[in-house]
Amino acid sequence: MADEKLIDIGGMRIHCVCDGPANGDPVLLLHGFPEFWWGWRKQMAELAGAGFRVVAIDMRGYGESDAPPEVGAYSLDRLVEDVVAVANALNLERFNLVGHDWGGIVAWAVAARHALLVKRLVILNAPHLDVMSPVIFRRPSQLMRSAYVGFFQIPLLPEVALSRRGYRLLCHALTSTSRPGTFTQGELAPYVVQWSRPGRLRAMLNYYRALVRRQRQALGRIVPPTLILWGCKDHALDPELAKASLLQCANGRMSMHRSATHWLHLEEPEWVNGHLLRFLGEDHELDRPDPGQSDETG
Repeated sequence: MADEKLIDIGGMRIHCVCDGPANGDPVLLLHGFPEFWWGWRKQMAELAGAGFRVVAIDMRGYGESDAPPEVGAYSLDRLVEDVVAVANALNLERFNLVGHDWGGIVAWAVAARHALLVKRLVILNAPHLDVMSPVIFRRPSQLMRSAYVGFFQIPLLPEVALSRRGYRLLCHALTSTSRPGTFTQGELAPYVVQWSRPGRLRAMLNYYRALVRRQRQALGRIVPPTLILWGCKDHALDPELAKASLLQCANGRMSMHRSATHWLHLEEPEWVNGHLLRFLGEDHELDRPDPGQSDETG
């Protein structure tokens, strides 16, 4: 039975939903834009049923977590600190970490800066930030795919545009970039409820604003065993980003789904869950030929 927690980490309250046995191997789930913990609804029961202690986190600014208004509150350093603080509050000495989209960006950074805490890392359609500039240089089309990030830098206008007519544009952003039927009206309704909470939409956009306004330290090599899962039909992220990210892993493998989009965890839950259960359940180190293992499905 899932259990909700509101964890105070130095005056900042982070909401999370926990499932699975209390003594199970812990797995922290980090969602992306513009989801909240519920984005993992097709993974949580499978992981919990397999004996994992699952913790799906509402990242700051999302869902029922606090949403400070300042752009600086959403720096990558702060987002990393949140994950570590939640793990400390739950008395987790080490944990597995799974992230999608922005949750994946944060997961890369947690694994880079706190390698001893992360047992295994799984990334779904999120680039290692160090590879963004080199990939854009080689494939200028990626710059066009990322144009929305520039729009999000404009004060107030994105908030107004995305929230008009019951968040119609934001709903369209989900339905138009996913397979038909992935986000039904019934499934969109809980998202709209969370987006409508005071300060949440601005907080969600502040992730992008903080990323470009503040110089950040390079992440460097990723030491924990890493699995990259990638939907090749992603409208915003070129598969080249996945291949370049794999090269940043000391001990990594990758599996690409040719027909899945950015929302592969919702479109292909059996495929994703199978990879998660096999990878997180391994007790041995990955056999990794240079520069990494890769396969394609679908």
